[in-house]
Amino acid sequence: MAVTVQECLELQLLEVEMLLSMFPKKGEISLDEEAVPGVQRYLRNADGALPPRLEYSIAIDVGEAKVKVDLQVLLPHMYPHVAPQLFARSNALRRQQQLQLNTRLASHISSLDSGELRVYEAVQWVKENSLPYLENSKISSESASKEVVVKETLHRMWIYSHHIYRQELRKKIFDCAKKLNLTGFCLTGKPGVICVEGLRENCEEFWRAIRYPSWKHISCKHVENVETEGSIDNLRLFRAFEDLQLQAHGDYGLRNDYHMDLGQFLEFLKQHQSGHIFQILFGVEGKLSDK
Repeated sequence: MAVTVQECLELQLLEVEMLLSMFPKKGEISLDEEAVPGVQRYLRNADGALPPRLEYSIAIDVGEAKVKVDLQVLLPHMYPHVAPQLFARSNALRRQQQLQLNTRLASHISSLDSGELRVYEAVQWVKENSLPYLENSKISSESASKEVVVKETLHRMWIYSHHIYRQELRKKIFDCAKKLNLTGFCLTGKPGVICVEGLRENCEEFWRAIRYPSWKHISCKHVENVETEGSIDNLRLFRAFEDLQLQAHGDYGLRNDYHMDLGQFLEFLKQHQSGHIFQILFGVEGKLSDK
């Protein structure tokens, strides 16, 4: 007998309830307060659109020092009959060790039977298997600190979308940028433009998080890397992650059918030493109107 979406979502709620009982302290599980009620409403009336996929993170204590490893979880609607999307990260892990840890985690989860609730299994695996990667990361950090010159690279991504309107999407963009210590801006409206700058791995994680799974009209148009022997903070063009809202051209009777004033946007870019990006984003050279 074919498994239904409703049956899968019921199992997902049971697993979330179990995890919340295992991690009862504030901050141990980060879960949007509307996530579970949204699934419950759908289960009461399955005639409507599918609810947003359950997405949460679990802070796991590893080793005697209780180093925090965050397990980020994104559940397809047909989980547990399709694999969950999992990603473990920690400030105590260097990029290479984090990649190795996630490769091993993915291999372990893929070895489990379809239909099993696998997030709890992933939590236990991370708890029992992360310590060697954390220790290797510490050794790598100590070796790097002995070098006379330590170079860092600022990574800057310019992202273009046909439009950005939805409040839940904007909230995800801003929450993710804050969590990953990224500066830049989000231009709301049509078109939508996002710039993020910071450490490369953080920018790449931001890009992975916001575009997945099905944001069709979005692309990374340009990437800049600037190397320095000091702090990357000295290279940032933006002091924070800004909510950029410009005037709109025209009103076509539809709430979301309007275009942002690109002249204002060009002026904003030039104020931040980025006027050249206009042509990269839109394919035309930007010109400010005479005043």
